[in-house]
Amino acid sequence: MTTQQVLLLLLLWMWLPHPCHTEMLFRRIPDLRPKSFGGRAYGNDGKAIHRQKRGWMWNQFFLLEEYTGSDYQYVGKLHSDQDKGDGSLKYILSGDGAGTLFIIDEKTGDIHATRRIDREEKAFYTLRAQAINRRTLRPVEPESEFVIKIHDINDNEPTFPEEIYTASVPEMSVVGTSVVQVTATDADDPSYGNSARIIYSILQGQPYFSVEPETGIIRTALPNMNRENREQYQVVIQAKDMGGQMGGLSGTTTVNITLTDVNDNPPRFPQSTIHLRIPESSPVGTAIGSVKATDADTGKNAEVEYRIIDGDGTDMFDIVTQKDTQEGIITVRKPLDYETRRLYTLKVEAENTHVDPRFYYLGPFKDTTIVKISVEDVDEPPVFSRSSYLFEVHEDIELGTIIGTVMARDPDSASSPIRFSLDRHTDLDRIFNIHSGNGSIYTSKPLDREISQWHNLSVIAAEINNPKDSTRVPVFVRILDVNDNAPQFAVFYDTFVCENARAGQLIQTISAVDKDDPLGGQKFFFSLAAVNPNFTVQDNEDNTARILTRRNGFSRHEISTYLLPVVISDNDYPIQSSTGTLTIRVCACDSRGNMQSCNAEALLLPAGLSTGALVAILLCIIILLVIVVLFAALKRQRKKEPLILSKEDIRDNIVSYNDEGGGEEDTQAFDIGTLRNPAAIEDKKLRRDIIPETLFVPRRTPSAPDNTDVRDFINQRLKEHDTDPSAPPYDSLATYAYEGNDSIAESLSSLESGTTEGDQNYDYLREWGPRFNKLAEMYGGGESDKDTS
Repeated sequence: MTTQQVLLLLLLWMWLPHPCHTEMLFRRIPDLRPKSFGGRAYGNDGKAIHRQKRGWMWNQFFLLEEYTGSDYQYVGKLHSDQDKGDGSLKYILSGDGAGTLFIIDEKTGDIHATRRIDREEKAFYTLRAQAINRRTLRPVEPESEFVIKIHDINDNEPTFPEEIYTASVPEMSVVGTSVVQVTATDADDPSYGNSARIIYSILQGQPYFSVEPETGIIRTALPNMNRENREQYQVVIQAKDMGGQMGGLSGTTTVNITLTDVNDNPPRFPQSTIHLRIPESSPVGTAIGSVKATDADTGKNAEVEYRIIDGDGTDMFDIVTQKDTQEGIITVRKPLDYETRRLYTLKVEAENTHVDPRFYYLGPFKDTTIVKISVEDVDEPPVFSRSSYLFEVHEDIELGTIIGTVMARDPDSASSPIRFSLDRHTDLDRIFNIHSGNGSIYTSKPLDREISQWHNLSVIAAEINNPKDSTRVPVFVRILDVNDNAPQFAVFYDTFVCENARAGQLIQTISAVDKDDPLGGQKFFFSLAAVNPNFTVQDNEDNTARILTRRNGFSRHEISTYLLPVVISDNDYPIQSSTGTLTIRVCACDSRGNMQSCNAEALLLPAGLSTGALVAILLCIIILLVIVVLFAALKRQRKKEPLILSKEDIRDNIVSYNDEGGGEEDTQAFDIGTLRNPAAIEDKKLRRDIIPETLFVPRRTPSAPDNTDVRDFINQRLKEHDTDPSAPPYDSLATYAYEGNDSIAESLSSLESGTTEGDQNYDYLREWGPRFNKLAEMYGGGESDKDTS
């Protein structure tokens, strides 16, 4: 007989009612101990099973869960020894589910379950039973407690907490590498039979993965699983109770397993040779192109570092790794020249930056390729022989003297001729010119170091065949000093001498300045232009001199001011000198030499003017002022008379407008509607310079239509005033500069004039007078770029 058949027979036997299990008898114990239930059971052979009486007894019934019969499920029977079978006793049931889930027959003591019971909801029920006299309702037995225990059946399948699991394992893992553990639970009773004993198996995912039957741990089952071949796997795991035997219940779950990347693939260039091109005019740092090695790995395992390891252009080019695209960007390191070299060859290497030592045997994890770079010819601008030029010239050179020469060449193989010119924005005064053919710079105006010591010019070199292709170079002209300025007094000296001065007394210390700047420094000499009996000059030999008196006593009544010519000369070549005159006043001083007064009395007393003379002069001035005031008053009185004394007098009313206006078509500058509509004028204001003899009522004239021409409007108004008797007996002349409907005058604007200097002829500036001589020199003095061939 097989195990399954034994289990089925056991289940059938458990479902059949057995008196030995279900009938409990009440028995009275003839001593004073508490009453208890007595039990009588029968074995399989039909013989009674006896046990020793006790003062208490723990009773329990067993009931299978999930009963599917149509009648109430029989639980057991209670019976008391006092029950004679005459119906005098009544059985009462209380406790868990009494009266609802469990009912008892009052007469027989049979207990039934009214509905299906699920052990997973509640495993046992505790109830209390008692037998009472039906007539007296007094208990004939003490209350006894018993338990109904629910026997489990396999009615719950194993379940997983997650319907879908997600797991990962590195590729190339060895067999048996743990991936993830899944665990299922069974609601059945694990202590009763095999209903809750779970066995795991794999339904889908072989032969790549396996699962341990007892633990549910999923492990790799194949070696060297490669992510680059397959990355995703779906594994279905089954959990079955009853120890995995037939008839057990099962549940499944899905596990999605991803192979994570490891660095097991080296980088590879798709091409062994790569060709790139670049113009020779590309500046340093220009990106020429990119190279890229492919790597089947991902993330940091695919990171590649590029470098130039060999070739004839290692010093001309660089390569930079672009992290986001994993490309190698080749850039220009030094200026290129097509005429010098036209082709470069580089050997570029790509290597993984993160190498896993476990996979060294799959290497080497690097690759190389050949990069050939062709330099393309470009029409380059001229190249000067220097990056800048410095010329030094003395300020006294003659006009037209060459101060230096700039040189440039065409780097192209065609070697086009070059034309030189000066940027006039750097030489507004046109002091210099340049020979357009050979680049010689010469002077066109005198130089003066004292005005400008440096001149910063910009020379332009352009190909004659392609003038737009040009280059500039700075030219610094330093003006060297020549001794062409005479020394002068450093400041204006206010010198005085006291009347009580002694011979040899110092009255002033003088110094000088010179605009020149000799190499050896300034050195001045001071002397008198002629021998002076009153003063002398003593040179201190430190570019200063002292003015000393030569005699005792001075009188401001005799001479109030002395003029002393002093000769100042320098020591450079050629020697320059100048004569400065000191004005020395004679002043009254105290005993300490402090000036008190100088020339107030000295100017009055020698002229012989007394106080009376001064008063007479003051009176004359007052009389003259009175005459002027009277003349002005008479002038104003005459203005009150009528201004127009003659019929021939014509008065002009001049109104000044400080704007140009827009011509006769400008209708915004002046509202002509007022002229065309005299009704807008409230009344005519009469002239205020005379009183009219007769007052006439102003006559209103009809307004002219808006489309009337201005000329017709003026003629109409003129005719009306000629025939108007109320018009004043004098003429009022109004001038209208009427040009006509269509002006034949052309625009005076120079906006559309040619802007090229060579297209303009400025010779007419000389005919405009001396005010335009400067412009004539600047624009009509000759070509800036003088061609001398």
